[in-house]
Amino acid sequence: MDRRAFTATTLLGLASIESLEFHAKVDSAVGYKSMIKSLLATWVDGLLSHQIIDISDPTRHGGLACPSCGFIHGRCIDAIYPFIYMAQTTQDKKYLKAAERLFEWSKNVSTADGAFTVMPDPKTWNGISVFGAIALSETLKFHGDFLPKSFYIKIENRLKEVAEFIYKTFTMTFTNVNYGYSAVYGLHILGEVLKNEKYTIRSKELAKEIKNFLTKPNSLVFGEAKPSDIKSEKGFYGIDLGYNVEETLPNVVQYAHEVHDKDLLELLTKALEGHLEFLMPDGAWDNSWGTRMAKWSYWGSRTTDGCQLAYTLLAAKRPSFRKAVFKNTYLMKLCTKDNLLHGGPHYVSHGMKPCIHHTFSHAKVLCTLLNLNINLKLINEKGTLPRETNYGFKKIEEIDAYLVSKNDWISIISAYDFIYKKHAIGAMGGTLGILYHKNYGPVLSSSMAKYMAVEVFNQQPTVGTSTFPLSIRVELVKINTLYSNLYYKNAEIKIISSDIVKVNTTLCDEDGNAHPERPIRIELIYKFLDSKFEVEVRNLSNFEEGLNFIIPLISENKEKVIKNTPHSLTITKGKSELSFKSSESFDLITKREFNLVPGFEALPIKIAFPKADKSNINCNIKIN
Repeated sequence: MDRRAFTATTLLGLASIESLEFHAKVDSAVGYKSMIKSLLATWVDGLLSHQIIDISDPTRHGGLACPSCGFIHGRCIDAIYPFIYMAQTTQDKKYLKAAERLFEWSKNVSTADGAFTVMPDPKTWNGISVFGAIALSETLKFHGDFLPKSFYIKIENRLKEVAEFIYKTFTMTFTNVNYGYSAVYGLHILGEVLKNEKYTIRSKELAKEIKNFLTKPNSLVFGEAKPSDIKSEKGFYGIDLGYNVEETLPNVVQYAHEVHDKDLLELLTKALEGHLEFLMPDGAWDNSWGTRMAKWSYWGSRTTDGCQLAYTLLAAKRPSFRKAVFKNTYLMKLCTKDNLLHGGPHYVSHGMKPCIHHTFSHAKVLCTLLNLNINLKLINEKGTLPRETNYGFKKIEEIDAYLVSKNDWISIISAYDFIYKKHAIGAMGGTLGILYHKNYGPVLSSSMAKYMAVEVFNQQPTVGTSTFPLSIRVELVKINTLYSNLYYKNAEIKIISSDIVKVNTTLCDEDGNAHPERPIRIELIYKFLDSKFEVEVRNLSNFEEGLNFIIPLISENKEKVIKNTPHSLTITKGKSELSFKSSESFDLITKREFNLVPGFEALPIKIAFPKADKSNINCNIKIN
């Protein structure tokens, strides 16, 4: 059997690989262009090493084996573009052969109406056709002269089929907004490479609607919901940061750039500024609250393309855009092992195999950056990101959340109540979406309140790993029912002073129902102080046996942990030390828990409420 055949024995495990140094210092001496050329070459070689060679089975031959998911992702055909880019730049025929094999395999995800499907099943989702169309169109646009004539014609003919499907099917509202926005650029480039004006005209028609999906006052793209204009019980639209910055906005920015629409570029610049409020200093996107956070990977989103193109095309006017591109790309570099992009910082240390979807999706944008005539020398880590500014608290009206940048602490406190799919809940109920220290890195992070496969073909299976929720929370198990503040939709957030926030919340089951005998009301007080972060948890109801405060501290399993007293511990990471203290004693289990969203290991601390009416727990975290 060929060494690249799709079997479990041929796919490399990760358990023995040395843990990556996640919070490493960025080397600005490395030019951005050199960085992405090297990273692209690494990723494409990773994709090549997972191509299935089995000429006896056309359902598998040429597809890309996923180390983690056990099936071939239909969208792996997007890798044709990176393969051809490497074929032309290296003149190595192995990449051309890989692209040709993958193109032939794409017949398994092609349907009679011209669409591509997410799996080799004509009944599976076909909206992804627009992304395959863009990848193949950019292959012809940038590398058409290099391709053998017969291969060029095959791609061109396939594009004619999928173009008709997109033309007849796509509107701005037929499903999640990322598809409508992406169709603006998709139809534009199809019109260009196929020399068919009707696609160009349709692209212009859709482009007129872009402005209708931006919120006020922060110009966040809304519509990551089904239907796209639905609102939550509290009146909020569906907004997802990961999709917006990695797919939705990049495609319309590229469209506006190519057609030289200055007014649209100005509008989109404001949108990119609004979304940049959520970029962390290490280049991560804080999508703890987004409607599709089930696909949140710390650097972005599982199946999207990346933020690089959108922010680079508009980087000349905004130093913060340049820094965003550099830092986010460098973070993905840090999360790359065995030539594949892993879904979070601690996948390697926890022995988790990577989903190949991350790599073939994010490789495409690097090809386009290198193919376009863009001054990549602008891209560096100079400048200041919004969250690096010590502004205290900033209300984001559209998602009922407060951003925090106070002293050395960065955080988000969310009462956003939009739920994309039943029980698929992220940072809700007044929890902290993320807690980050400017010198230490991530300290706390939300995950899904209960891990679930919202998209069965687009989320990594959980076999062999825990799905322990990483969100800090108060919870109670009563007659086999879990009650948690994470399930409460109507939390109230109040700013008490320049560095203190109070949250009123209630424990609910996963359907949003309070305890049937009496509501268990909780008050959370967060203090973002100069020397430490404090959280006080107050039980405003009578004592309830089994009530616990859970605080999972982000910690890679190689980090040294010492329990100094029944009330305190320290975690050593490199030259930094985290000190944790609690007013109540706790047991320490040093085994790390892990969650695929957003890919962190954590040290779980469970603190039982003391036996007194209206009892309190006080905890603090210091970084030394």
